Amino acid sequence: MLNKSSLTYIIAELSANHGGQLDIALDTVRAAKRAGADAIKLQTYTADTITLDCKKPEFEIKHGTHWDGQYLHDLYKDAALPWEWHQPIMDLANELEIDCFSSPFDHSAVDFLEDLQVPAYKIASFEITDIPLIEYAASKGKPMIISTGIAGIEDIELAIDACKRMNNSDITILKCTSAYPAAPEDANLMTINDIKERFNVKSGLSDHTMGIVAPVVSVAMGATVIEKHFILDKKIGGADAHFSLDEKEFTDMVMAVREAEAVIGKVDYEMTDKKLKSREFSRSLYVVEDIKKGETFTSKNIRSIRPGFGLHPKYYSEIIGEIANQNIERGTALSFKLLDR
Repeated sequence: MLNKSSLTYIIAELSANHGGQLDIALDTVRAAKRAGADAIKLQTYTADTITLDCKKPEFEIKHGTHWDGQYLHDLYKDAALPWEWHQPIMDLANELEIDCFSSPFDHSAVDFLEDLQVPAYKIASFEITDIPLIEYAASKGKPMIISTGIAGIEDIELAIDACKRMNNSDITILKCTSAYPAAPEDANLMTINDIKERFNVKSGLSDHTMGIVAPVVSVAMGATVIEKHFILDKKIGGADAHFSLDEKEFTDMVMAVREAEAVIGKVDYEMTDKKLKSREFSRSLYVVEDIKKGETFTSKNIRSIRPGFGLHPKYYSEIIGEIANQNIERGTALSFKLLDR
């Protein structure tokens, strides 16, 4: 069971932001906890489980990204989190009471993570088409979180169906834009609520935009999960450093998300004591000129003004033309007992 103490479950994605040092990875877990994350997420692969060491043109990155010119195997070899680090990272997370789970990239990673008793599985954007992997992870009965960065509607349907075939319906689909960084105009956060309604699953955001605007706005769009890349210090560098948030930025995001949750609140028309008290400053009908007994109420001697201790303004037309049954001083709250009826 994931630690779900708040409306929006916030995941700090470690990814490649470990600088090749276990101490940095552990300090990142501590920083994520301080920043207010609900979870720290890892990625479990080796260069050989995710691609081939091959120098054919199609294995070279050339899509206008930060990683252009590198071969896939070289990139993933540098970025991979050593598998022997998983246990100490998860032990620390457990000690700090922050969830820790991972994205597996093949069956062997799922088996490894099962031995570590992870509480959930995250399927990365580019693995959403790997139906056998999704089935295998879903078969473990843990919550499934799936990103949609390269997915169309059919891909999402296939991934959801794969989970359900394994009798796993605890599915969260994350709107994601697979660009690093992603442009704000490509975020299309309205998709978050559409995912929920169209596929009848929980929905959220895996965000690669710069800054914190998209995660905060996603709360208003119905996100129940937010995932954002997290780095201890951008000076560490690495494959994902350029679009990751540091501790201060992540803390600011968490605080803004929690404030967004608070202001969104719930549908509320209740007349609370606070609202009723505030109505004292609303409009009501008052006598604005001295009126003698027997005189007529007119638009000159009564008006709708603040405060709110007189009759409701809806009675204005009804009062006009009525007769005063006593002398009435200017500044008197109008009431039916002042009418000669």
